[in-house]
Amino acid sequence: METQEIERILKQSLNLDEVYVQGENAHFGVIVVSETLSKLSKLKQQQTIYAPLMEHFTSGEIHALTIKTFSPEKWKLERMLNVVS
Repeated sequence: METQEIERILKQSLNLDEVYVQGENAHFGVIVVSETLSKLSKLKQQQTIYAPLMEHFTSGEIHALTIKTFSPEKWKLERMLNVVS
């Protein structure tokens, strides 16, 4: 499965400000920026992100998915801190 396909699925299914996907060989990591998702518990965030991708887990196209979620403000801070370091 291509990273662009995962991005497309998540963007179409969820109300996200930004989404970034990296990985290969069925192991992927996503960074999701969303004010709405950032207000949910970590478990609910993961369930919400997994839901539109579930058929790809079942088929084996996705074996592992690491999820990091940020509010827009925390994402801005995260990017600034990574640029400085």
